[in-house]
Amino acid sequence: MRLLVTGASGYLGSALLGAAPATWEVAGTRLSAPGDGPVLDVRDEGAVRRLLAVFRPDCVIHTAYVQHGPAMRDVNVAGSRNVAGAATAIGARLLHMSTDVVFNGERKGLWREDDETSPITDYGRSKADAEREVLRIAPDALVVRTSLLYGGAVPAPHERLVLDAADGRSETRFFTDEIRCPIAVADLAAALLELAGRRDRGVMHVAGPVAISRHAFARMLARAGGRDPQRVRAGRSADLDGPRPRNCALDSSRARSVLTTAVREPKEVLR
Repeated sequence: MRLLVTGASGYLGSALLGAAPATWEVAGTRLSAPGDGPVLDVRDEGAVRRLLAVFRPDCVIHTAYVQHGPAMRDVNVAGSRNVAGAATAIGARLLHMSTDVVFNGERKGLWREDDETSPITDYGRSKADAEREVLRIAPDALVVRTSLLYGGAVPAPHERLVLDAADGRSETRFFTDEIRCPIAVADLAAALLELAGRRDRGVMHVAGPVAISRHAFARMLARAGGRDPQRVRAGRSADLDGPRPRNCALDSSRARSVLTTAVREPKEVLR
């Protein structure tokens, strides 16, 4: 297997590089981060096509994205369009990473793959638009929606927020009314590497098996980090002025029905 990972200097991308079988030929792109691997700006269509034409991957896992700032739509939408077009041109399998915030969060229960996207944030809209572009250009691609990542060798940004809050260095409040399905980054990486060798297409949710509030999860992270979970302050997303999706819990039963990879509960990962 020859695998190309875009955004390989990121939290998920680096986990994918570390977990790929030694028998695979793997390359990971970066933009401004130091390290090995080709430098690639996914907004540059010509550069994307040239790299894929030279490396000729069997599979591309597209993890590169921007969550804030003026480059967000260009990277998330145009960049994804460029990667999808280049992968299609050489016949490579494409796994495109997406997010649970393509849903508005305004209902109870779990969101399924065939539920209509309804984003209420700029980031969510950019990711929903990227999904549509990818599946329009590469109908055989698999769009993988996931949730909060945690448990890597280096704490994820939201994990660092929790530790800072528990240490008294931050007054961040964690929402009791925002529900997600956190997934250990190692479990997601293993699932994606398994999916790279399959032919599933369309949309698949690959998130953790437990729907939990951001506050309850933050307390678990604090305890696992040796901090007092009682110091993690609670808040309510509903009290904020700006829009923020609350219940983004994903139904991952499709993934569970086809994957051998075990996706663990937070209490098992953080034990």
